[in-house]
Parts: sequence; structure tokens; C-alpha cells
Amino acid sequence: MSLTNEDALKYHSQGRPGKLQVIPTKQAETQDDLALAYTPGVAQPCLKIKDNPMDAYQYTNKGNLVAVISNGTAVLGLGNIGAIAGKPVMEGKGLLFKIFADVDVFDIEIDENDPDKFVEIVKAIAPTFGGINLEDIKAPECFHIERRLKEELHIPLMHDDQHGTAIIVSSGFVNALEITGKQIEDIKLVVNGAGSAAIACTNLLITMGVRRENVVMCDSKGVINESRTDLNEEKQQFITSRNLNTLQEALVGADAFLGVSTANVLSQDMLRTMAENPIVFALANPNPEIKYEEAVMTRKDVLVATGRSDYPNQINNVLGFPYIFRGALDVQARAINEEMKVAAVKAIASLAKEPVPASVLKAYGLKSLSFGHDYFIPKPFDPRLLEVVSVAVAKAAMESGVARRSINDWDEYKAQLRNRLKYREGGKYPYCFGNVER
Repeated sequence: MSLTNEDALKYHSQGRPGKLQVIPTKQAETQDDLALAYTPGVAQPCLKIKDNPMDAYQYTNKGNLVAVISNGTAVLGLGNIGAIAGKPVMEGKGLLFKIFADVDVFDIEIDENDPDKFVEIVKAIAPTFGGINLEDIKAPECFHIERRLKEELHIPLMHDDQHGTAIIVSSGFVNALEITGKQIEDIKLVVNGAGSAAIACTNLLITMGVRRENVVMCDSKGVINESRTDLNEEKQQFITSRNLNTLQEALVGADAFLGVSTANVLSQDMLRTMAENPIVFALANPNPEIKYEEAVMTRKDVLVATGRSDYPNQINNVLGFPYIFRGALDVQARAINEEMKVAAVKAIASLAKEPVPASVLKAYGLKSLSFGHDYFIPKPFDPRLLEVVSVAVAKAAMESGVARRSINDWDEYKAQLRNRLKYREGGKYPYCFGNVER
């Protein structure tokens, strides 16, 4: 299906403009209902929360409410377009939270580029929310913002452009390694791009077992090596002592290429110099570092992932963030920590090895799908993700000591998760204006 610019504008403007709305969850049809919903009845939960702030999870929507917050400085591939221009993206993120994991969202666009002022604004509004998803904030400010907020707030918080991407990349990466028979501690990895996503991906892959000394990272000026004097703090951790200056030099004999950069920087000739069974994650969007067709034409043994939905093995953040926050919210976690991220990586990776349900095949117009070169990461519309990833994240939160609430009956919790998807049955979304058809 080919979509036009006019299709996109019509989609966003027809009916009720935008993609989100707020609906009541309690009856409000009589005078007694109003007396309970507002004055005087509302005073009772207020007093309970005054005495014990954690009661907000019992008496308000805090426990199922995430803020998607941006200042519009790095919106998709559009760059620094400003807070209000980024609002359609934040609304879209809210829609994905809702349809995939039944998480409610307020999108908040903050017109502030100073990172410290931005942090203070987010801290001031944080009591409203059970979690915060930072989105589309440019580097290096995004590192400072997330670091401070993680230190000063005690709710699940994640910059999805960094860690959401890293989790999905790592999930696909460990499966690609399994297919090639390579050991993660032995591979030589070349990363092209040194922004927030590239750095987060590389750090998580190191957590998963890649050796830091086996990583070569390149930015727009070439290899990050000991001769460079223009490196910020985040890039300095990836300085290599090897005598390499260009991407072309770095790729000779490399086992894997991770591109989080720009289109067409990986040539066919460069790909030919890589090791046997090379792994290529070309994630620049909409045009990858090497075209999928060119990669598979150049090397029959190559494993390729892109950020595009029209090719196999799409690296799509929607495989992670709705379910990571779902699990974190359900145990009232104080943070999203490394243990929870690794649990999500393993859960997503393991799902790709399971038999694919008929509903997924139908959604993608496929007759069959099985673990291998063309399928080493789950499809976004796989309904099992909600149960598999949310459970893994919730368990990891409990085991790592950041959960405020325990889940004792996992079978019951899984049933609750499955029940959250029922409103999507039949292709209808009753939460949407006009009961919109998919």
C-alpha cells in the first residue's frame, strides 16, 4: 500500500483532529455521581494521599499514566523543528502505548532548550505520572537530561531514542549471532554514528557481552581514535587505540556493522571486505546505510536488519517501550534499570524462536515465517509481546529490588495482560473517536 502526503494529513485531521482523547472511567450520570467524582467526595482520596502519597496509585490514574515528553529538538529525521511541530509524533507515541499495552498517555511538549531548565520543568510535573518517556531530544543534551532525571525522580523513566532502540537492536543482534554461530565476546563490531541511539546501543551490547576493545565507532569525521581532540564525554568512552581513521578501514574483517547514521555510507565494496556471515544493521530512516537489495545481492551470507517495515527484520521500538513501561508500571518500579533492559532483550529475542501465530501471518500477508535469516526479530503486531516482555520486565524489577509492589500470581497477571488486548479484537478501537476501523 502506497501512502501519500495527503493521506497522512487527512488521517490526522479527519473527525476529531489528532490521535488521542481523554475519556471518563467512572459513571457520571447523576447528582450523586458528581458529588463522588468532585466535591465533596473527592476530598476523601485527597486526604488519604496527603497522609500517604503512594495511595495516589490506588485512588488516581497515576499507576497507568505515562508522560511522553519532548522539546522537539531531534524529531524523527526532521531535526530541530520545535516543540509544537513535534506534537504529532508525541501523540503517535501515545497511540502506540495505548493500542499495544493499554497504557494511558499525556503528550507534553516543552518549549525549552536549556537542559537544566527542561529538567526542572519535568521534575515539577512528575507527580502526575507513573512513568516518563523522553522523546526526540537532541544529543548531547539528552544524556544530561536523562542522567539528572534518573537521579532525582523515582519512577520509571527512559529516553526511548536511546534505550528503546538499544533494546530492540540487542534483541535482534543476539539472534543474528546465534544464526551465524558467532560468540558475542569474540565479534568485531563497527558502529557508524555516535549520537544518543548509537551510544546507547553500543553500551547495551557491551552489557550483553561485546568486548569494548572490539568496538570501533565512527562519527561524521571518521573513526573515534586517540588522535581526535574534538570528542565529547560520551564519545570518549569509545576511543580505539587501533590505527584506523575511516569507516572503510574499520570494516575490513569486521563481523558486524551497526549503522545509526545516514543513507548510503556502507558501499557494496566495503561489505565485501567484512568477515564471513556478516551482520548488518542499517538503521538510518527512511534510507538505510546500504539498501537491503544491494546488501543481499552483494553477499549471500549477510544477515540484514533495517528500520523499515517493507523489509525483513525491522528494528522497531514499538517491540519494546509499551511493554517495558507496562511491566514497570504494574510493579510500581522506581526506575527502569539495566536488569530490566536485559530482561526485555532476552524476552523479545526468545519470542522470535517460537512458532508464529496465524494472526501475525495474516497481518503481514504471509503464509509462513520461521526463525532464520529473514526472521530473527518478532513482528510489531505479535500479540504475545505484551505478555512475554511485560512479565520479564516486571520480574526483573522485583528481583533487582526496584519494585514497590510484588506480583505473586503470575498466571493471573498474564490473564490480566491478555484481557487488556480484548478491545483490539475485530480490528476496532472503541477508545477512539467514531470507533475507527483499522
